Amino acid sequence: MKLIITLLFVLAAATLSGCAAVAVGGAVAGGATVAMDRRQPDVMATDERLEWTAQNRIEEKFKDQVHVNAISFNRNVLLIGEALTETIKAESTKIAQGIDEVKTVTNEMSIGAPSSMTARASDSYITSQVKARMVGEYEKVNPEHVKVATEAGVVYLMGLVTKSEAEVATRVARTTSGVKRVVRVFEYIPDSKANPPKPPPKASQ
Repeated sequence: MKLIITLLFVLAAATLSGCAAVAVGGAVAGGATVAMDRRQPDVMATDERLEWTAQNRIEEKFKDQVHVNAISFNRNVLLIGEALTETIKAESTKIAQGIDEVKTVTNEMSIGAPSSMTARASDSYITSQVKARMVGEYEKVNPEHVKVATEAGVVYLMGLVTKSEAEVATRVARTTSGVKRVVRVFEYIPDSKANPPKPPPKASQ
């Protein structure tokens, strides 16, 4: 069953951009499985809207001067990609902050020309590998609780997790081939609020 899940991760990643998160199974909203996500369904829908709105507003204003991916989790927005100047990067932060319901904005965009399609494909592959390897740590951290994105070989981790889950997810990402650095953008919850991970579904007979 793990092999099947791993293959699904890889196949899903092939259709995504360089920093898109990968999700497997169930109904999907904002890149996560509704049944297993720690966010409320309305928050998941809001995150999806915030991602679309932030990315489109920034791209509409700066056109080919940016390559940006907006990722939102629990209304906390992460911006990654490239901005041609520091001014564009700062203005991108302001645009995201001005969107209704955004709580925080973390801008990790680098300064420089937009990345190539080859680089983005490599980033997508790294994301799929991190998520696939996280399946092997299912008893310690549920992959559905961690949103993974990659830009220029740097892996970004988001989610509502305990400190111990964060450490496991970080270790998995750091030891994945091709990863240059890991940046954590987690929100932490106490162990008492973390439901024990459910076992992966059994294959039908």
